[in-house]
Amino acid sequence: MASFKTVMKSGHPPTLFAAFLYFDFCFAIWVLNGAMGPFITETYKLSPAQTGFMISLPILAGAIMRFPLGVLAQYIGRKNAAITEMVLIMVAMAYGFFFIHSYGDVLAMGVLLGIAGASFGVALSLGSGWFPPQHKGLAMGIAGAGNSGTVLAVLFAPPLAQAYGWQAVYGFAGLVMALPLVVMIVFAKEPPDREHQSFREHVSCLFEKDGWAFNLIYVITFGGFIGLSNFLPTFFYEQFAVTKVEAGRLTMLAALMGSGIRVVGGYFADRIGGILVLTVVLLAAVGSFLLLTASPSLLLTTILFMVCFAALGAGNGALFQLVPLRWPTNTAVAGSMIGEVGALGGAILPNAMGLSKQFTGGFAAGFVGYAVFTAVVLGCLALWSRRWVGTWVGPRGKVLAPAEAAQPEPGLIPGAQRA
Repeated sequence: MASFKTVMKSGHPPTLFAAFLYFDFCFAIWVLNGAMGPFITETYKLSPAQTGFMISLPILAGAIMRFPLGVLAQYIGRKNAAITEMVLIMVAMAYGFFFIHSYGDVLAMGVLLGIAGASFGVALSLGSGWFPPQHKGLAMGIAGAGNSGTVLAVLFAPPLAQAYGWQAVYGFAGLVMALPLVVMIVFAKEPPDREHQSFREHVSCLFEKDGWAFNLIYVITFGGFIGLSNFLPTFFYEQFAVTKVEAGRLTMLAALMGSGIRVVGGYFADRIGGILVLTVVLLAAVGSFLLLTASPSLLLTTILFMVCFAALGAGNGALFQLVPLRWPTNTAVAGSMIGEVGALGGAILPNAMGLSKQFTGGFAAGFVGYAVFTAVVLGCLALWSRRWVGTWVGPRGKVLAPAEAAQPEPGLIPGAQRA
């Protein structure tokens, strides 16, 4: 606790709390269609492939919207960007409550839910912006723990949908969005780490090899987390014939583990290094995915998903301990870019699972594919880290001491290296 108090004193806790709450409620809304997947599938008699596409669409839309919101935040401020986004979300929820009458309308709503998914880069940069580099991993982990919004969605959306109809859930979501909006307006303060840069400087990370290396890792960690969070209610409902509400509760157990461990991942990344933490969690993810191909019992499957989500959540925290070290002057845009491309993994996974079910009769092929991809990225990380250490990060991914830093090449932005 003493260490935690020291970290809090080094920054601005009210802003960190506002960023967490903002991200938490946005995340809950982003995954609503996944949480209500069994209800929507039953209403419109969807095939497994249609269900997978319906679940993946909000993830894809959110991924596309992240980078523009991150750029906007650099010009109007992260607090103002968050406020603007939350107002738009409330308008989108009104559409969902009043105007959905067909599967096509559900797909349109999926695009609108993507507005909430755009919050990632802004929330993490806003929450950690007041904290020094040696504590940004924990601060980002706390703000990023807002992905516990998945827990809120899968815990409350199914019983509300069963009691009042699944369209009514959009109306409830729009109303409760007022809470993080008010907290953001009253308590948050724009961090002082914002610098005025040209658009070219803002998007420079898009043209660097390191940016795309981070993207691939995030496809595994966050893409796996958000993709499975959305698909698990449908998976449990179809694989084990549990009720829709029970499917949500089982998903909640796994999602809660991943959300809570994200903070731990950021903390240990600060202490022992983000690269080391990422190596361990990617190994754990490979093992979990492979064991799930054996179609174990409901209890063992739930435990394996909890382990898998814990690994993915810790990986998310560890990766974003490294982001502000690699891009210290444009963390919001770099985070949004990584979140945008990385979240595409979440859009791929439900489609892969749906197609696996439709054409093979089971989900094993989808798990094998993700396990192989994770193993490949793990091997690449071992190669990439040799170039990173000593250039912009210390051994195992810890903060690089000034005396250890390599001299930057002429013409580079401070804190960046040429691709």
